[in-house]
Amino acid sequence: MQHHTMKNILVLFTGGTIGSTAAAGTIDISGETPFKLLQLFKQQTPNHQHIHFTTRQPLQILSENLAPPAWKLLIAALETERIAQYDGVIITHGTDTLAYTAAALNFYFKNLTVPMLLVASDYPLDDPRANGLANFSCAVEFILKNIQSGVFVPYRNQQQKKILIHKASRLSCSLQLTGDFYSVQGNSFMQFDKKRFSSLSVPTPPDENITTSTAITARFCSRILMIKPYPGLDYRHFNLELVDVVLHDLYHSGTACTSTQWGENHSLLSFIKHCNTKNIPVYLAPAIQATDAYQGSRALLDLGAEMIWNMSIESAYIKLMLAYGNFNNKQQILAYLNQDSAGEHV
Repeated sequence: MQHHTMKNILVLFTGGTIGSTAAAGTIDISGETPFKLLQLFKQQTPNHQHIHFTTRQPLQILSENLAPPAWKLLIAALETERIAQYDGVIITHGTDTLAYTAAALNFYFKNLTVPMLLVASDYPLDDPRANGLANFSCAVEFILKNIQSGVFVPYRNQQQKKILIHKASRLSCSLQLTGDFYSVQGNSFMQFDKKRFSSLSVPTPPDENITTSTAITARFCSRILMIKPYPGLDYRHFNLELVDVVLHDLYHSGTACTSTQWGENHSLLSFIKHCNTKNIPVYLAPAIQATDAYQGSRALLDLGAEMIWNMSIESAYIKLMLAYGNFNNKQQILAYLNQDSAGEHV
């Protein structure tokens, strides 16, 4: 397909496996690899002359080493560029923390007028199994066809030929022992197969009730403790001295242990009471809002814990960091958490 007008795409390289080389059994980031991605793309795309890539490298880290200050650097680099002058933006990223960065950019750039896509690779680019080039080519095509503005993640899972395009706010971390990616509830936005995009989800009309006045700055509260439930979790292990907020992950049914049968120290109810005495709010996620809640969930809410409904744990964590980084008043915080500000509600 011929695209005659010149397209301008901003590419930000941040490291990750897509920017790594494997040498002597170790995968590490390399200064040359980012540009290898563009070289490979141009080799396999005969009519690439109509695409102009502007490249920047604000970060060079493996994504498991990522912390929130990296998001501030990335956001600052993007804001310096005046995104609106480009047809689209591609950010290369590692797979480990991809879902978190996607959510961070999604909440921050919620009024984007162009597509922004995060592209990762399951293996270094010179490995024949790598999907990085395919994911990148899909991102370029998404921009050329101007499918939709907003933040998205195209990713081809290992055993599949088609590429799934995920809404950034609904991407969850890979399942154990695999590098595959899925949207929460398996509900991807689109797929790209044989060079064609097809929609997989019904587009939701924008919510008229959303107040766009909640301008968010790139302040991510660093005093949030995230706790994952598991059999035998002992809440005495947590020192809450440096904690302002607790986000407690839940089992798939929206529950965690509320019984004191094995001791107070294993009960989330007792832990919430303890947090209440220290004025530390406790938020729970993920859970689907339904008329029937499990007895355990009810008891937790009765104690004053707040449920972040209908949202992945990754989005809930990022949204909480931004809420406590930007607002001081509990009412504003809850209003921000409950509004569907960037397509995160399932």
